Amino acid sequence: MQDHEYQHNFHTHTFRCKHAKGDVADYCEMAVARGMKTLGISDHSAMPDDRWLQARMNYIDLPEYTGAIDRAREEYPSLRVVKGMECEYVPEHRNWYEDELLGEYQFDYLIGAAHFFLDDEEKWVGTYGGTNSASALVQFANYNAAMMATGLFDFIAHPDLFGNCYEHWDANTEACSRDIIAAAAEYGVGLEVNALGIRKQAAKRPDNPYPLYPWRPFWEIAADYPVQVIVNADAHRPADLQGKAGEAFSIVTDLGLTHMDVDQLGVRTSARRHQASR
Repeated sequence: MQDHEYQHNFHTHTFRCKHAKGDVADYCEMAVARGMKTLGISDHSAMPDDRWLQARMNYIDLPEYTGAIDRAREEYPSLRVVKGMECEYVPEHRNWYEDELLGEYQFDYLIGAAHFFLDDEEKWVGTYGGTNSASALVQFANYNAAMMATGLFDFIAHPDLFGNCYEHWDANTEACSRDIIAAAAEYGVGLEVNALGIRKQAAKRPDNPYPLYPWRPFWEIAADYPVQVIVNADAHRPADLQGKAGEAFSIVTDLGLTHMDVDQLGVRTSARRHQASR
């Protein structure tokens, strides 16, 4: 599959996260020009306490963000535009995900993403650089499993992100991977094969010892479990809307993984909303 043949993307960032370019309409223009069918907008989540603002939208920007998506649905009728958000799970804000994002603003889907995770002392650790030990990998896996157990998230972005700072595949990475994948199977949450990681691999400096992501052994293990996966470009500018998505999809086909039903993603049933509100 060529990059341009992959016609769905549910992982898309706007300028509001401070490290991406373009707004919703810019991505829609590109998607329509490329004949895409689905565009899910999923910027890094605003948080009620404005934490992690160096790479997140401000809380005050949330109405503008959702309004831009709502307008795009009217202005680009040939394109299925889906309202999403990429979120860390902050337990003390549980009601906010349910009442405001899924309730008031009627988000269609939420992506779970552990750019930060809680350690055993309930302190936040940055995943970039923070998953470089066996104990940290256990904590990273536990946090991802806890995030999935909430029922709030449709899939987990780049679950093998620890490839950014763990140099060799070993028993620790295998155990971490199995814990994450087993949780995905138990809770029925998808796992993302992230094409931005492939773009990063292509641009990796010669002195970078880390494999980055997608880390193929992770996905080889996933093939042994009844999990579903999704390919996304993780676009931070309109030109990257399908970048390396074909190569990411080849991992899915080579390993015989089951791709999520993208026509159903973003269609939140009453049963799923009930699960998220328990």
